[in-house]
Amino acid sequence: MRKLVEALCSDECAGRAPGTPGGIAARRFVLQAFRDAGLSPVEQRIAVGANVLASLPGKTDRWVMVAAHYDHLGQDGAAIYRGADDNAAAVAIMIEVARALAKESLARGVVFAAFDAEEPPHFVQETMGSQEWIRRPTVPLDRLDLMICMDLVGHAFGPPGVPDDVRRTLFALGAERSAGTSAHVDGLCRAVPGVVVRRADAEIIPPLSDYDAFWRKEIPFLFLSCAHGRWYHTPQDTPDRLDWAKMEATAKWLERFVRETCARPEPRIAWAPGARDDASTLRTLIEIARSLSDVLPQAIEGGAAASALLAACGKDGKLPESRRAQLQMLAQLLEQGLA
Repeated sequence: MRKLVEALCSDECAGRAPGTPGGIAARRFVLQAFRDAGLSPVEQRIAVGANVLASLPGKTDRWVMVAAHYDHLGQDGAAIYRGADDNAAAVAIMIEVARALAKESLARGVVFAAFDAEEPPHFVQETMGSQEWIRRPTVPLDRLDLMICMDLVGHAFGPPGVPDDVRRTLFALGAERSAGTSAHVDGLCRAVPGVVVRRADAEIIPPLSDYDAFWRKEIPFLFLSCAHGRWYHTPQDTPDRLDWAKMEATAKWLERFVRETCARPEPRIAWAPGARDDASTLRTLIEIARSLSDVLPQAIEGGAAASALLAACGKDGKLPESRRAQLQMLAQLLEQGLA
């Protein structure tokens, strides 16, 4: 993983802006990494740049996707936005999962997608690589059971001095949008030492990455992220700031999760229309606040506020609309306080 991350963050890739010589160099590195992992990748041209796709067919014509964008912001004069956490780390984790699964015979097939053109302005202009894949899918959309998207998964959650149980946090958003996925994630939340997977409802943040195009099509998705770090979208987002041990644990966790998802016995993983799980977000906030109480006194107050909101949730896990702004404020304060 380190070798690939350092290549993607090199001067040659110059920030990996789509359609630039640096972006093209990054694509070559991703193509070669897939080949080295035992897969046969292909390019899918988009308005600017290209997606890199690789598939492992399964025993049935049902599919799971593992995705991470490989582009970044490019450079501004002499300043290179290297994008180690955003999103070279996720690409490296995806390749490790592909390597682990390449020789296995799975019930469902797996599509690995390194998307281009995720960064601004492509999200607003709807020229993202993931949006183009939806327009020209390489497997039928109605046969895609789950899309797993990674973004900002390379850093520890919180600065040094914060308890390891918090720093190892990996947030999983969107599990509530498909039948059985929440229970699956919860069952594996501490299955791999070095990472703690904590669920939250997808609506706790605005759609911020490639999963948005799949959400719009009501395709089940899971978004994995460690939230915005201190060096987000700055030239200081460099490989030396990554948490390599956490990345290794995340790769092992995701390998297991994908393997078990491919083996799920349902003929298809069903979309859950209208689903929302504010209670999962609040339980996560309460757990983190409890771990932080000895180092951040204000965490005690935040945990109490989250507990009061949890008590206001209905049996379906939803907060009244009048209280949802309070939940979003608590989540924002946590992210900002630990960036």
